[in-house]
Amino acid sequence: QVQLVESGGGLVQPGGSLILSCAATGRLISIDNMNWYRQAPGKERELVTSSSRGGTTNYADSVKGRFIISRDIVRNTVALQMNSLKAEDTAVYYCNARGITYYSSFDRSDHWGQGTQVTVSS
Repeated sequence: QVQLVESGGGLVQPGGSLILSCAATGRLISIDNMNWYRQAPGKERELVTSSSRGGTTNYADSVKGRFIISRDIVRNTVALQMNSLKAEDTAVYYCNARGITYYSSFDRSDHWGQGTQVTVSS
């Protein structure tokens, strides 16, 4: 079973930057998609950015040009560089992994990290 461990959240001023990191651990071979979601108070969880094993990335319109997802396919890690942060980026950010190949099976289900709080405030 894969486990996702996140780090890097915190408090930052508007216009600042933060980097979130996520590492997948467990006896796995590969992960098809690693993604970042976020959930603000009173709102539904939303997809921020995604990265496929083949290198395709997608971003929500609200973060395009400000956020960058990067992934290490071999180490099964993913990072989110967040620049020009705004108050509306305040949320709990979740690492997500989908499509996991183990040595003897394939798991299509979603797996989630514990979440890390990002607060953008002056």
